[in-house]
Amino acid sequence: MQSNLHWHEGEVTRQDRRLLTRQKGVTLWFTGLSGSGKSTVAVALEKALFSRGTLSYRLDGDNVRLGINKNLGFSAEDRGENIRRIGEICKLFVDASVMVLSSFISPYRADRDLVRKLHMEAGFDFVEVFMDCSLAVAEMRDPKGLYRLARRGEIKNFTGIDDPYEAPLQPDIHLRSDTMSIDDEVALILDYLTHKALVKDL
Repeated sequence: MQSNLHWHEGEVTRQDRRLLTRQKGVTLWFTGLSGSGKSTVAVALEKALFSRGTLSYRLDGDNVRLGINKNLGFSAEDRGENIRRIGEICKLFVDASVMVLSSFISPYRADRDLVRKLHMEAGFDFVEVFMDCSLAVAEMRDPKGLYRLARRGEIKNFTGIDDPYEAPLQPDIHLRSDTMSIDDEVALILDYLTHKALVKDL
């Protein structure tokens, strides 16, 4: 870090923002294979949170790569930088007392652990949600046709085909997304958040 850079403090504190929004920011980090249902569940959860009066914002893999991370590819190094940047963006949302729903394959444990560490060091809550889906089911779904392209060699470094996916060892929430319904998945997440006092109990 350059020695001439200094953090500029404001006069509105994190606690001030919590009092204004009447909620606490938290990052929910959805990880799993392409086609495991990360974005689908995040969309449904966002709607459920909105109906409860909880402000949330979704960060989706493709959306972010179309914007702030459009200069990154899919090598291990670029994937790591992609996740690091997203982790820092999540921290900004959490500091603003917004619940951020972050949906990224994020195949490497070390990258996910780094994002958790960034949150812990800042005193922020981080919830890892493992969308546990077999490769066979994810490939059968193939909503974007990416597995077919990867099998034909038209996409390189594709997770589950020619790149590994390192499943979480101790996720905070474990969803069997190849057998559970979306409604059940959302209900389980809301139960967890309510139990942890991260959302209001209805």
